[in-house]
Amino acid sequence: MFEDLLPAWGGEEVVVRFDEPGATWMLVCVHSTVLGPSAGGTRLKVYAEPRDALEDGLRLSSAMTSKNTMAGLPLGGGKAVLAVPEIPTGERRRDLFLRYGELVESLHGTYRTACDMNTSSADMDVVGERSSFVFARTEAAGGSGTSAPATAVGVFTGLRTAAAHAFGTDDLAGRTVAVQGVGAVGEPLARELADHGARLVLTDVDDVRAKELAQALNAETAGTEEIYDAECDVFAPCATGGVLSAETIPRLRCRVVAGAANNQLAQPGDADGLAERGILYAPDYVVNAGGMIHLASLEMLGEDVAARDERLRGIGDTLAEVFSLAEGRGISTAAAADAIVEERLAAGGT
Repeated sequence: MFEDLLPAWGGEEVVVRFDEPGATWMLVCVHSTVLGPSAGGTRLKVYAEPRDALEDGLRLSSAMTSKNTMAGLPLGGGKAVLAVPEIPTGERRRDLFLRYGELVESLHGTYRTACDMNTSSADMDVVGERSSFVFARTEAAGGSGTSAPATAVGVFTGLRTAAAHAFGTDDLAGRTVAVQGVGAVGEPLARELADHGARLVLTDVDDVRAKELAQALNAETAGTEEIYDAECDVFAPCATGGVLSAETIPRLRCRVVAGAANNQLAQPGDADGLAERGILYAPDYVVNAGGMIHLASLEMLGEDVAARDERLRGIGDTLAEVFSLAEGRGISTAAAADAIVEERLAAGGT
């Protein structure tokens, strides 16, 4: 069932284990170890078919290679997916993560895991009971805790860089930003934007959460579909991936797209669609790298918070490099970012 996915992937290896007690497919996708051990989060999700879970893992692991490379980290890209029949709780959840920790440990450091969709630092503590190759454990367990705030800081930095490129100033006072998804990253991003004088239009699949935050920030709300039609300066996708497509791009009424979501483009060619409309796209894996920067800086490289923050500020410089290359070569910003990744990987592999 996987044979048509792997040849087109271009990664190094996939470890597949069916966990019978949890009726769970455990899939660890190691895309690249050229620059260091592969690293990326563990996604816990219900999928219609195991094939869908693998497709998700392959796509996300490739993006992690790009993310870690552009962030200048000594890490490759990887991703793990736990395809469950239902989201487990209590002892069933703990037991599943203990068994998953054994799988991670069996890879002897080829893959280092962290949090992702439906997983938390508390889950990483459990994984850490069976494996030493774990990022994002709680501070009580010796980790650095959630990386979401650092991700939000990085996105904010990238958004301001993109605004400066598009509007000639990074001053966000009076600018309208439409934030799609106000969860662990979208909420702190929205608060930071509000603190800098931006007007906000918020949406979330949890309508109550969006409305409560909007009330707190004196912002507007929109429906999950209506957000694409919102008149704004910046559209910030901070929820699921694949939201920028041939169907949604013509509806956008913004000058800049910069957000936290992974794999925002439904198809690679959608970057050209944005460029054709005069919309400046900040490639997602450049601006949302703050989480991995936080984890690698504090937990692997032995740096302090000041050094981590300096790395986070570097996201703006990297994005400016992408914009410059795109203009110089007459290509999309996504193609420019991909070209830089290829060059860095080629240099790292020599």
